[in-house]
Amino acid sequence: MIDIRDLGADERAQAISLWQECGLTVPWNDPGDDFDRALSNETSKVLGGFENGILVATVMVGYEGHRGWIYYVGVVPHLRQNGIARSMMEAAENWLRGLGAPKVMLMVRPGNQAAETLYESLGYDVSPVKTYGKFFD
Repeated sequence: MIDIRDLGADERAQAISLWQECGLTVPWNDPGDDFDRALSNETSKVLGGFENGILVATVMVGYEGHRGWIYYVGVVPHLRQNGIARSMMEAAENWLRGLGAPKVMLMVRPGNQAAETLYESLGYDVSPVKTYGKFFD
């Protein structure tokens, strides 16, 4: 079983390394900035899953007042299929429930069948919406 707790600023590099190992980073989002923003307010955080004191999983979670959002769900590849992602998702959902969030959303990049399978097994459905985005200069 893993120990799940909030990550602190001193664990930033470990989290980013895990995200890179899991293929969660993209060139247009700086993972360090994402981590820092999550830790900068009370309505978001990064949870870490530890096995024998070593970071093996993460989930970033936030609540914007209308819905919760989940990002950066990652488990080191050699420990996948052991229920760790399920435990991380449960911890994120419980945190959101504690804030009174009525629902939770997440996004999956096209072609990530493993993520789709996980989320569907946890009761998530595809939402009939399009997501639009805009980068600020």
